[in-house]
Amino acid sequence: MLAQYAIIPDISRGRKYDTKPHPYRGDFERDRDRIIHSQAFRRLEGKTQVFVAGVNDNYRNRLTHSIEVAQIGRTIARALNLNESLTEAICLAHDVGHSPFGHAGEHTINEIMAPHGGFEHNLQAMRIVDLIEHPYPDFQGLNLMYETRLGLALHSSPYDKPETMSEFAELRCSLEGQIANVADRIAYNCHDLEDGLRSRFIEEPDLTGIELFDRARELINAPAITDIVVRKIRTAKAVIDMLVSDCIATSTRAIADANIATVRDVYRHTDPLIILSDDADAKLQKLESFLMKNMYKHDDLIKGFDTASGWLRGLFEKLCEDPEQMPSYYRGFIESEGLQRVVCDYIAGMTDRYCEQMVRRLSIA
Repeated sequence: MLAQYAIIPDISRGRKYDTKPHPYRGDFERDRDRIIHSQAFRRLEGKTQVFVAGVNDNYRNRLTHSIEVAQIGRTIARALNLNESLTEAICLAHDVGHSPFGHAGEHTINEIMAPHGGFEHNLQAMRIVDLIEHPYPDFQGLNLMYETRLGLALHSSPYDKPETMSEFAELRCSLEGQIANVADRIAYNCHDLEDGLRSRFIEEPDLTGIELFDRARELINAPAITDIVVRKIRTAKAVIDMLVSDCIATSTRAIADANIATVRDVYRHTDPLIILSDDADAKLQKLESFLMKNMYKHDDLIKGFDTASGWLRGLFEKLCEDPEQMPSYYRGFIESEGLQRVVCDYIAGMTDRYCEQMVRRLSIA
């Protein structure tokens, strides 16, 4: 009973390589499962979200972030009668291209790769699902459905705006892909708020005047919650609920106002249709600005990432000089992809911990 503009397998452009239908799993369920079983997805457990992965297990890493995005995405998709499995697949895979050490690591690798085409984690996600993962004997990649790949290729947020790949001519991705964009933004702002409060990088009085925070505290009757940790968790969850509710209501109106009747209408529509209201968006931007100033640029975080940046530069130089230090699987791509791109692929796939171990093993200062 999906909406007429939802993606269903019958209207899909399918897979690059023909695959025999599964007896009890749909095509997009299979995409979700292929992503979950991929090496790149598992390694997200050891990659920084904001705090270096593994230092404190109470804070999010890339894997827990992706799971939270998927949960928010499925909620929105269900409310709008869209394809939950496709939404979940895109949400789970949206960050598989992230390098170690979070956005600081991505920035460093992009600088290193500037003479060789640069680096951007959304485009790297496409390399992973189309080329680097190799669970099947007859072809490279995960052989995902076109619409799953489209959602990854066009994934965007205020901080992620990759160049459009020439393969995709659509102005916009499906509504399921657009959900992943909004769910990602809601998730990282709300769980970064919670982790920031847990870490004491930010304190509750600092947030006075941030309307989303103030309203969330009213909704949960924060003064009555004496357990500080519980209060912080419930506050962040209340912000999620407000934003998700707003997204569902606003998107429902936007789809109706645009007279969307088919998936083709979605692809051709200039503006996104899965959106927040102007009021909610403005309030979320205010929270984002606060987190950028008071958390992401915190001195303790920057110091750690400066060290990691030096490790990444040294490791890249060393592996370009001595590719034999890479596994033979990666070396097999050098002829077709180029040495620097393959070294970039290998480093970008590392967890924080493995990168540090490689740095020590290779005696990189």
